[in-house]
Amino acid sequence: MKKLEQLYEGKAKKVFATDQPDLVIVDYKDDATALNGKKRGTIKGKGAINNMMTNRLMQMLEKNGVPTHFVEEISDRETVVKKVSIVPLEVIIRNVAAGSLSKRLGIPEGTPLRKPVIEYCYKCDELDDPMVNEYHIAAMGWATDEQMKLIAEYALKVDSVLIRFFKEINVELIDFKLEFGVTSDGTLVLADEISPDTCRFWDATTHEKLDKDRFRRDMGGVEEAYIEMARRLHIEE
Repeated sequence: MKKLEQLYEGKAKKVFATDQPDLVIVDYKDDATALNGKKRGTIKGKGAINNMMTNRLMQMLEKNGVPTHFVEEISDRETVVKKVSIVPLEVIIRNVAAGSLSKRLGIPEGTPLRKPVIEYCYKCDELDDPMVNEYHIAAMGWATDEQMKLIAEYALKVDSVLIRFFKEINVELIDFKLEFGVTSDGTLVLADEISPDTCRFWDATTHEKLDKDRFRRDMGGVEEAYIEMARRLHIEE
């Protein structure tokens, strides 16, 4: 497979065309952003960790009935994936109150929720990814009712599978963000990544943060947190 011209560069990844029209190559960067790009920096080694972690988790989710865009890992930082049209929504699943949910509802961070909460945000940095609901989504035509039903079903399945998996390595899955895309044949699949960039991971015993919150909140120990998550997943940089 040939790597051709760059199609897109986002905050954390570059996407390249290939000589196969339905496949692209994703190249993970060490660049770090927070607050919808307002804060920028670099986390050494993060691209490789996020790539390998995402690929391992995507393959596990495939085995548990969640279709994904994953095809093949070709280097520490590069992966072949199915080319998709991204649904312009961030799908956020929350198990424990943290971040913006704590601020909006006045709930102390770390408060367990009685059941998982799904939130949707419109993907638009200029508008700070505003929260929307199913009525907005239908009115704007961002996704069909059938797609939204599948997105919710897959999101809850991902949550249940990942909670069990991370519990085995003494990590609590606080909340996380998913993105979905549609392939050329119309199939809805899980896309983007699952990593410390997109998830809140806490050590289940100490509640130490093992994710991008350490960068977002100037807590220090950012690279060490990513390395620790890689160590627990037995990922070699």
